[in-house]
Amino acid sequence: MTQEHGHSRDEIATRLNAGQQNSNLKDMIYGGIDGAVTTFAIVAGVEGAGLPHSIIVALGLANILADGFSMAASNYSGTKAELDDRKRIIQTEERHIAQHPEGELEELRQILQMRGLSGAVLDQATSEISQSRENWIGLMLTDEYGLARDDPEPLRAALATFAAFLIAGSVPLVPFLFDLQNAFATSIFATLLTFFIIGAAKSHWSLAKWWRSGAETLLIGGVAALLAYFVGGFFHP
Repeated sequence: MTQEHGHSRDEIATRLNAGQQNSNLKDMIYGGIDGAVTTFAIVAGVEGAGLPHSIIVALGLANILADGFSMAASNYSGTKAELDDRKRIIQTEERHIAQHPEGELEELRQILQMRGLSGAVLDQATSEISQSRENWIGLMLTDEYGLARDDPEPLRAALATFAAFLIAGSVPLVPFLFDLQNAFATSIFATLLTFFIIGAAKSHWSLAKWWRSGAETLLIGGVAALLAYFVGGFFHP
């Protein structure tokens, strides 16, 4: 659940002056689940096919590095595209304000009106906000285009995805790397536990109970792992 915060004058001022921090929660959850699923899919598929454990280690490590980097690069490119589109929209709005100030002022007025302002308060708010080009365009970004207030950070998103992929993706391989007894059974348990932990941690930012969120993620990852194992079984000699 969302963390509570204080409501005194000083606490509010400190919190608002600190600015809004971009969250990489989605990137970490996405990278963590995908890392665990894809690596365990290799483990389960190779085990289901009855092939040597050395192949599991080789293919698993290759997957963690190659697929993890691919996911991070894809996330970087996608987030960079969002940032570029944001810059394009800002330039467009700056040009429109310069070339069609009355029309843009009317847009601002209607946006504020949709937020519940009216009469003299609406006129004053429109005038005050239009004095700051940054605030004016910022309001356009959120209310006209539906964008977040702050710029996305492509590199940070990519690193969050890659780190989560590496950590979660390594879990299914650990029993084989250390050549543990009953390595496959241990890998199953560790991977399912990883799914549950990811889901339980995700509940910190939602209204869902930690055990329900954990069970939901466990179910999703478990189904993917089960499918991989049965597909590998078709190739068992």
